[in-house]
Amino acid sequence: MEQDYTDLIHSFHETWDTFPGVARIVDRTHHTLAVNPFAASQGMKVGEICAARKSPENHRGCLKLRVLSTGKAGIDRPSEGKIRGWLPVKGYPDVVIHFSLTLPEVAEWAGK
Repeated sequence: MEQDYTDLIHSFHETWDTFPGVARIVDRTHHTLAVNPFAASQGMKVGEICAARKSPENHRGCLKLRVLSTGKAGIDRPSEGKIRGWLPVKGYPDVVIHFSLTLPEVAEWAGK
């Protein structure tokens, strides 16, 4: 029986729709189940295969499978000024929240 993600997707939007970076729910088979508005503005869509976006180099170091197997969050820094992470979701062993954020300059962040 396929898992119902309705409640998870609702909670995702309540939490991640104001996040100032990309956030998605991605399943074990790389399907995108939900995207926040920032991700949508970058052309990301529900139903797409996340690993098919851009080039294979963009997915180097992906920690999704490790997070799914260990149940522990993973984070990396693929380039200067950018972080990305994968968060397990309690009760949903086959999905992660995958986010990325370009870090602002200190002066920009401080509102100067």
